[in-house]
Amino acid sequence: MRNMKYALFMGCTVPVRCRNYELSTRAVARNLGIELVDILEFTCCGFPIKAIDEEATLLMAARNLCLAEEKELDVCAVCSACTSILTETRHKLLHDEKARDRVNEKLKTIGHEYKGTADVRHFARLLYEDIGMETLKQKFVKDLGALTFAPHYGCHYLKPSEIYDGFDSVEAPHSLDELIEATGAKVVDYKDKKDCCGGAVLAVDAPVATAVAAQKLVHVQQAGADAMCLVCPFCRVMYDDNQKEIATETGLELSLPVLFLPQVLGLAMGLDAKKELGFQLNITKAKELLEKIA
Repeated sequence: MRNMKYALFMGCTVPVRCRNYELSTRAVARNLGIELVDILEFTCCGFPIKAIDEEATLLMAARNLCLAEEKELDVCAVCSACTSILTETRHKLLHDEKARDRVNEKLKTIGHEYKGTADVRHFARLLYEDIGMETLKQKFVKDLGALTFAPHYGCHYLKPSEIYDGFDSVEAPHSLDELIEATGAKVVDYKDKKDCCGGAVLAVDAPVATAVAAQKLVHVQQAGADAMCLVCPFCRVMYDDNQKEIATETGLELSLPVLFLPQVLGLAMGLDAKKELGFQLNITKAKELLEKIA
């Protein structure tokens, strides 16, 4: 098993809008003996400006990677987009000497040098590959067999696939399904399972974004899931934060809890739903779901 000490990269959305993700991630990590180190100098990964300034994104991501390297730590990210950007940057700088020299020339002015020693892993992948299913199951004390979840993979958890070393399949993803099923819970398949949440176009075409999110929420409810389970903070913003607004705008009846993967795993570990897993911070409340396993 790899060294279980990582630099925790939360990105921008989690600390501001998804504190339940942070709380549950830290709680699950503690329960598994994973040490998550906070690096206060971490900044935005660069994702929001990639479409208009790729060079600035490369530099921002490289600086963050340098901070982890200087502490001799790999990066554990909880945001799928952050994971993607940091991994893409690492891949480019390792394989493009000219880009690496160009970036290092600029990093030199602020006292950093990118060397390529820090790996980047999403927390879910870390659990799936480094902890492993058998070790996880040993930590589970509560059977979630009464619950049914609909996994949402989103766009960046597995893509671009060529930089993720063959981890999972873009066309037939299974890692989240397996992590959920390890708790005893059931997983449902549903239409649009691999589709985007709509968040990518929210800033430029809100009606389209809303329609995309609404379609999946409806299909998940129709599939009989007690909740959606995901690993990306902005996907949660689309499905949970915006759920009431989507229901109002579309006239649909929506009341689907949206849980982060560590919240689901934490329930199976017997962790406190409120104090340790942040269920009180979920917008769409999961009272009925919690009653099923009380």
